[in-house]
Amino acid sequence: MVSVGTIIWLSSELMFFAALFAAYFTIRAVSPDLWAQEVEKLNIPFSTANTVILVLSSFACQWGVFAAERGQVGRGGPIWKFWGGRSGWGLREWFILTYVMGAVFIGGQALEYAELIHHGVTIPSSAYGTMFYLTTGFHGLHVTGGLIAFLFVLGRTYLARRFTHEQAVTAIVVSYYWHFVDVVWIGLFATIYLIK
Repeated sequence: MVSVGTIIWLSSELMFFAALFAAYFTIRAVSPDLWAQEVEKLNIPFSTANTVILVLSSFACQWGVFAAERGQVGRGGPIWKFWGGRSGWGLREWFILTYVMGAVFIGGQALEYAELIHHGVTIPSSAYGTMFYLTTGFHGLHVTGGLIAFLFVLGRTYLARRFTHEQAVTAIVVSYYWHFVDVVWIGLFATIYLIK
């Protein structure tokens, strides 16, 4: 039931981001010259690297889910041995790595915002600034929510005496959300940074 509820909730989130995409394309169609001028200020190589970090975090998250499904909450061997079933990393290690990568992504977004503000791209400066910060800002809030969810899952695994099926379901549901956030970012990245 939790998984079904999460999927329904994520569908409503999809509609929210669809509305942001629609607003972005509508305002972009009205003022294409402004878009051409403002897009030149974006640091595409930096944003690409930041995107790769977020996409890789989704893989780390999924490997954590695989560990949760086999009931492995912690690593079974040395820290440098990632793979190997029960002798490799468990849910905690993969989710901690996912958390760190997500936090690096948010830090990268903050650096990008600071650079754009330095170049005069702000929310009140133009329609481009408004749409850029609305779309990427709401996505950043969703990533931050995912990071909080990872802390919740990790905290439960450290406080519980044993790893239960309910904890595994919680990890799986959090992974649904994280994958959703990653897919939305890929769409935003393509829309904002790549489509001319």
